Amino acid sequence: MPHPDDPAAVALGFDYGLRRIGVALGNGVTGGARPLRILERNPVAASWAAIAGLIAEWQPQLLVVGIPRHPDGMAHEMTERCERFARQLEGRFRLPVKRVDERYTSAVLEGGGPRDDEAAALILQQWLDERRILPHPRPSP
Repeated sequence: MPHPDDPAAVALGFDYGLRRIGVALGNGVTGGARPLRILERNPVAASWAAIAGLIAEWQPQLLVVGIPRHPDGMAHEMTERCERFARQLEGRFRLPVKRVDERYTSAVLEGGGPRDDEAAALILQQWLDERRILPHPRPSP
């Protein structure tokens, strides 16, 4: 199984919202992310069960969560909610959770109302693209 820092690692991306959670799938081999599913948040237990099912099915090495901010970088109400969701993912599933500044993803998706899974794919794609720019750590022997 690849290490989370391995370029071949499989990742699930999340766009957390008050009513729905968009989920995307991606990996470093293809360098791409695609929309996977939209989960209803209510009932809450069902959304956590659905996330657990996706993790069991896809066996990701890491999770990526979009963290919204105001255009100037300042936090707002959803910033803390998304941070809390990221911490809950870490605690429940014992997987590394990367955070992505999602300030500009909604601008890319405007016009016709973005789907939550498409937003999750943009968040995950942004993380994958940023990894390509940075040097990858070499695995220890």
